[in-house]
Amino acid sequence: MATPVKDPLTGAETTGHVWDDSLQEFNNPLPRWWLWTFYGTIIFTIVYWVMYPSWPIGKTYLKGIGNEITYKTDAGEEKSTHWNMRALLAHDMQNGTEAIKQQEYLAKVGAASYQQIAQDPDMSSFVRSYGVGMFGDNCAACHQSGGQGVVGMYPNLVDDDWLWGGDTSTIENTLRYGRMGYMPAYSKTFDETQLNQVANYVLTLSGEPAVDATAAAEGQKIFQGQTGGCYMCHTKEGKGMHAQGSANLTDKVWTIANLPAAETPEAKLEAVKAVIHNGVKRQMPVFGKDGRNLSDTEIKVLVAYLQQMSGGAGAQ
Repeated sequence: MATPVKDPLTGAETTGHVWDDSLQEFNNPLPRWWLWTFYGTIIFTIVYWVMYPSWPIGKTYLKGIGNEITYKTDAGEEKSTHWNMRALLAHDMQNGTEAIKQQEYLAKVGAASYQQIAQDPDMSSFVRSYGVGMFGDNCAACHQSGGQGVVGMYPNLVDDDWLWGGDTSTIENTLRYGRMGYMPAYSKTFDETQLNQVANYVLTLSGEPAVDATAAAEGQKIFQGQTGGCYMCHTKEGKGMHAQGSANLTDKVWTIANLPAAETPEAKLEAVKAVIHNGVKRQMPVFGKDGRNLSDTEIKVLVAYLQQMSGGAGAQ
């Protein structure tokens, strides 16, 4: 071990280490500010270990003391737990300044009518900002982020053509209790000739040219007669009924048969024939009680948002 010696020029104590016969290592003490900072980090570490989750112990870990966080779960129940980032985020989102303002606006919207919401710029703006998140969480997976839907599977919500009706009370009922879209398959009812005839007639209802005009004339008899019985749901005029969710076949809005993608009359005919042959069976989930459990106010916000997306027709 090197023996400490004094530097002959400065008189400072050295460690005795010398390089190149002239370069010496001084043995100066550490600055006090550095030492106190170092000691402070040690104290901080000990306090942190005591207060917050830290060391693992077997299959669990030290959860700390005095760090309890209370927040509400998605089901509305209060839950208390030790400090963690998820609990802290939930607490801050529910108790921060913005969260309080959000709750105030939700209460305001919940107490207003749909007409008042539509006429109030502040409430309308809130519905747009809050509703887009709700729509993304609950509806976009099927109806797409912009509400355009998927032809053949999920209805378009922005075209103002609602199978079950587009007024606010009906949309609210749809969200609260869900819907079952059903049309029987005619695969065992119609033979190929009859299927071709009815499909040709259905095309003419929306102004599309029939591939076979003679077949379309026969198809009308089947559509409006006992053999097909199509009129019982779609009416004799083919305009459908909101009470049953049956499609209007005269408005050029196709929710199941993808006619917009068909490039030829023959392709359009095949698309209609496929729907008649296979039928329709699709279900929209329940978002009210015993479903996804959206609150009454959340359902109201979502209804108002859907009304804005579709142009606001039917609001009341």
